[in-house]
Amino acid sequence: MQSPVNTRVAQDAPWTAIRPFCLIDSQLRQVRECIRESLLVQAGELAPLYEYLCSRNGKMIRPGLVLLTGACLGRITQEHIRVAATVQMIHDATLLHDDVVDEGCTRRGVPTINSLWGNESAVLLGDFVLSRVFKMTAEFPSPVAKVLAQTAVHVCQGELRQVLQRRNWQLRESEYIDIITDKSASFFSGCCRLGAMLAQDREDQIEAASRYGLHSGVAFQIMDDVLDIAGDERRMGKESQSDFDRSKPTLAVIHLLEAAGARDRERITSLLKTPARSKGELAAMLAQNGSMEYARRRAEQYMAMAVQALEPLPKGEARDAMAETARLMADRMT
Repeated sequence: MQSPVNTRVAQDAPWTAIRPFCLIDSQLRQVRECIRESLLVQAGELAPLYEYLCSRNGKMIRPGLVLLTGACLGRITQEHIRVAATVQMIHDATLLHDDVVDEGCTRRGVPTINSLWGNESAVLLGDFVLSRVFKMTAEFPSPVAKVLAQTAVHVCQGELRQVLQRRNWQLRESEYIDIITDKSASFFSGCCRLGAMLAQDREDQIEAASRYGLHSGVAFQIMDDVLDIAGDERRMGKESQSDFDRSKPTLAVIHLLEAAGARDRERITSLLKTPARSKGELAAMLAQNGSMEYARRRAEQYMAMAVQALEPLPKGEARDAMAETARLMADRMT
């Protein structure tokens, strides 16, 4: 298979943009190498495709949470590295499938695999990555494998629920939170639980780490949806307004519809039917009605709960790094 682009594995480390991840820089490099080794075993003519995927692991937030939690509660082991690689591979597989579903052409500032090799290759590559995850998971202790399996189920369920709620402009905030809890927050929570489980067996601290991940994940996804409307595509590293253009209800839109009167609600609903053509007017209405600010405040509230959840964990630079990571998730406009 000939590659249509230069597929050399990137030598930079995008996670250095997340200040607290500097604490785990060397371990994240090990995670990236672990992923590469897993995918490139007997790759043959498929190597260019795998190399391109390996060059696009992004900021590696999910493996970073595994590692920071491990560092906070003990020390980072080789098992942490392997589990961190596994959760990143699950995430990469979901992104491959998402880009096909959403017809995405760029992600993290570069062309998507489906735009270069086609939808069939992207879907099958996602399936292959998941098959490698199954193999790796089988080698973990049963409690770890169980958490990984439960996490993957929640993520896929959340993605499916979100797709089924497209153009449902009666969606309530509580329902939206439930969906993003499945789609994103459960993944963050599972990563922190895994990091804690591999470090020690104090159930209270494992639960505290899991709560931290859950609240951080909700804050992250709320802000991701805000950035989908108002973000700078060059800073975001993905196509802005992708979910917005595909009529997926977000917290800001839900707030706008609830705040609007009957006449305005009818107008808003009409605009939402063609968001790609109406996004300028919609963005203005979201700002005028305080909907964007409301979403940001809700993200900050979840961030505060995440930081508070860290109280039972040992004080130190790793816990400080986890607190800073949560704050960055709720303040991603700069």
